[in-house]
Amino acid sequence: MTYQTEEEQVAKLKELWQQHGMPLLTGVVLALAGVFGWQGWNNYQEGQAANASTLYQNMLEVALTQDTEVSRTQTAEIAEQLRDEYPRTRYARFAALMQARLAVDSGDFAGAEALLLEVIDGARDAALEEIARQRLARVLAEQDRHEEALELFNTAVSGELLAGREEVRGDLLLALGRNSDARAAYQTALGALDDPRSRPQLQFKLDDLAEEA
Repeated sequence: MTYQTEEEQVAKLKELWQQHGMPLLTGVVLALAGVFGWQGWNNYQEGQAANASTLYQNMLEVALTQDTEVSRTQTAEIAEQLRDEYPRTRYARFAALMQARLAVDSGDFAGAEALLLEVIDGARDAALEEIARQRLARVLAEQDRHEEALELFNTAVSGELLAGREEVRGDLLLALGRNSDARAAYQTALGALDDPRSRPQLQFKLDDLAEEA
C-alpha cells in the first residue's frame, strides 16, 4: 500500500504509533538494556580480573622478596583478601594454593588439606586441578595417608603434569614399601619429560632404587 500525500503518510504513522508504539518502544528499550547490560557486565568482570591480578602480584612480591614471619603474615592476609573480594576469579584459587603452602610450612596439614580440596572442587582448569591434587597427595602423605593419596590420581594427564604426578606416586609407593611400583612410576615420570635433565632428582631416585635391588 502506498500513500499519495505526506499528510496520509503522517496520519498512517500516527495510527501505527497509537496501535504499536508502546510495545515497540518497550522492545527497543529492553534490547538496548540487554546490550548495555552485557557490556557493563563484561566491563565489571574485566575490572575484577584486573584488580585481582594486581593484588596477586602484590602477594607474590611479598612472598618472594623475603621469608620472614612478617612477610608470611602479610602474604596470608593478601591471599585471604583475594579470596574474599574476588572469589570468582582464578586468582582466588591461586591464593588458596599459596595459603595451603603457608599452612604446610606451619605444620597445619588439616588446614592445607581443606584449602586444596577447595581448589580441586572449584577449579575450572584441568592443569590447576592436577597441581592441587599433587600437592594434596603430599599433604596426605605427611599424615600417613598414602593409600588415600594414591586414589586422587584417577584422571588422565600428560607432559609435565604426568611427570609431576608419577613422581608423587613414586614417592607414595616407595613409602609403602612397593619399590618395584615406585621404580616404574619414576621411569614413567622421566619418560614424560621433554628434557629429563630438567628434573635430576628423578634419576637420583631411580639410582637409589637400583642400588637397593
